[in-house]
Amino acid sequence: MKHNGPLLGTGRGMEDLPRAIVEYAETQDLELGTYAGPEAQVAALADDIAYNNHDIDDGLRAGLFTIDDLLALPLVGDVFQGVIEKYPGLETARVIHEAVRHLIGRMIKDVIAETRMRIAAAKPCSAADVRALDRPLVGFSREMNEHNAALKFFLSTRMYRHYRVNRSMSKARRIVRDLFEIMHREPGLLPPEWQRGCDGPEGFKTARRVCDFIAGMTDRFAVEEHGRLYDLHDPRS
Repeated sequence: MKHNGPLLGTGRGMEDLPRAIVEYAETQDLELGTYAGPEAQVAALADDIAYNNHDIDDGLRAGLFTIDDLLALPLVGDVFQGVIEKYPGLETARVIHEAVRHLIGRMIKDVIAETRMRIAAAKPCSAADVRALDRPLVGFSREMNEHNAALKFFLSTRMYRHYRVNRSMSKARRIVRDLFEIMHREPGLLPPEWQRGCDGPEGFKTARRVCDFIAGMTDRFAVEEHGRLYDLHDPRS
């Protein structure tokens, strides 16, 4: 919940949070006005590094952009150019693999170095001390933050908003919406263990159970489940 920092403060109160978070916070104090603990902060940065670099790999292999398009980016362009110059004639797939490997390594080294400096300055003695700081303890350096922001902007404009990706996202939204609507309306379609805790057709508790059930689906299972529930000719329906 605090993946991107505190949820409360700077003019934001409990009334501004999603109902599910508010209800859960009534049973367990999530300390929503503080940062996450050190392990969660490491996990958040690890996700950022993994997603961005895997998206470079996926975007290149899908033909959404080319290596030449990346060369103008700070850090990313330097790393790809370095691999190309070091291994002239190397096949494209190997260039991509080697460059992405180097990028991940550069980002990890930056996080370690920057975090060591922040630890030395803050001198936390416990996880509670880390959560109470006024900024994350784990993070990129200012320079790496700028490089990462440039990469995210590139991926946003050249990949995430690409018309082919938009079509897939539109289809995914329809599948999730259809699954929610039919299961919310007919909770008897849920597996027996998921029906427990429901409060009838179109109830709020039912909605929560359906949301959690759908959230646990893999992409493939969601598509197959949609086919089973909406395709009248599917023999498994």
